[in-house]
Amino acid sequence: MSHVVVVGSGIVGLAVAARLAARGDEVTVLEKEDGLALHQTGRNSGVIHSGLYYPPGSLKATMAAAGARSMAAYARDRGVPYDICGKLVVATTEAELPGLAKLAERAVANGVPAHRLTTEQAREHEPHVRAVAALRVESTGIVDYPAICRALAADVEAAGGRIVLGEQVVAARTVPDAPGAPGRVEIRTDRADREADALVVCGGLHADRIARASGLDPEARIVPFRGEYFELTPEAGEQVRGLIYPVPDPRFPFLGVHLTRGIEGHVHAGPNAVLALAREGYTWTDVSLTDVADSLAWPGLWRLAARNLVPGAAEVGRSLSKQAFARSLARLVPGITAGDLVPAPAGVRAQALRRDGGLVDDFLLQTTARQVHVLNAPSPAATASLEIARHIVERLDATLPTRTAA
Repeated sequence: MSHVVVVGSGIVGLAVAARLAARGDEVTVLEKEDGLALHQTGRNSGVIHSGLYYPPGSLKATMAAAGARSMAAYARDRGVPYDICGKLVVATTEAELPGLAKLAERAVANGVPAHRLTTEQAREHEPHVRAVAALRVESTGIVDYPAICRALAADVEAAGGRIVLGEQVVAARTVPDAPGAPGRVEIRTDRADREADALVVCGGLHADRIARASGLDPEARIVPFRGEYFELTPEAGEQVRGLIYPVPDPRFPFLGVHLTRGIEGHVHAGPNAVLALAREGYTWTDVSLTDVADSLAWPGLWRLAARNLVPGAAEVGRSLSKQAFARSLARLVPGITAGDLVPAPAGVRAQALRRDGGLVDDFLLQTTARQVHVLNAPSPAATASLEIARHIVERLDATLPTRTAA
C-alpha cells in the first residue's frame, strides 16, 4: 500500500483518488477551494461526449468512446441523473456539407454510432432547426457532473481516503531512494508540510505552475480561455428538444456555440471562447495582472492569435454583444433572438499551448520520479474521467520502484 496525495478535486482528480483508494492505497486529496469541482468540472454544459471529433487513435478518441459508456454506467450505479439522448450536428449551408461528411467519416473511424439525416429527418428530432443536412450521434448524453464528483468523493471516503478542503499546494520535491531509505515526495502547502509516497497533480488552470514548483519543466503553458453561456427563457427553450451543434469551423480550434438541454431541463447556449484576463477570470472584470503577464509573455499565444485573427475577433464580438451571440444561435434555430437569452455562469478552459502556438490537442501527462502531472485535460475529460484515471494510475505505478499497475 502506498500513500498518494492527489491535488485537485475536479472530476479527474476525484476519479484518480477513487481508483487508488479502491485498490487499497492511502489517499489524501488536497483542494485549495472550500468545495468540490468549483472550476472547470462545475462550470461545463454537462455533456457526455461520444468521441466524434477527435483524431482516430488519439487518447481523446479512445477514452471518450469508452468514457461515454463507463460514465453512464457509473451514473446509473450511483443514482446520478443522466440521459443518453443523442445530439444533432447540423450543416446550415451547402458550404458546410464537406465538413459534415468528414465528421461522418471520423465517426466510423472512431466507432461512434452516427448517421446522416436529410432536412426532413433532422426536423423529426428538432422541429425548429435550420439544416440542409445533419448528423445524428446516438451515444451523446447529458449528466450532472457535480453530482458525479460528490459520488466519487463519497467513494474515496468510504474506502478510507481523506479529502482536505481549503489547502493549497505551494511546492513539492521528490526525495530519491537511498540505501535503507525509500524515496518519498515532500509537499509544502499554505497550511502544512506533508510527505507521501507519490503525488498526482490534477491542477487544472494551475497545472503548469504546480509542475514547475514540483521540479518539472512543463512542455506547455496553460492559457485560460473563458467560455460564456446563456440560458434560453422557458418559452424559447421549447424550440430545443435536446442537443444541437454546428459543424466546427476548421479555422478555429473550438467547437462553436451550441444548444444543450441540461439534465435539469434548462437549455444552455454557448460557449464562445475568449482569452480570460485571469486563470479564474469568469467575467471581463476579473483581472489578474500576473496571469495576464504570464499569458502575454508566452510566444505561443501570439502565434495562435496571428493564425486566428478573424474567428478570434468574432468570438470577442459575441462576448460583447448579446445580439451577436443570438445571431450565432439563430443560425441553428432561427427563432432565437437576443431577448431569449438570460446570462448564465461562465467557465474557463485550461488550454495547454505550446511555444510554437500549437494547441495541445490531446490529454497530456508529464511524469518524474513518484510524480504524475496532468498538464492538459480539456473536453472530453469529464466524459472520459474514469478512463483517464485508469491511465494516470498506470503511469503513476511506472514511476514507483516496486509497484505493479492495477
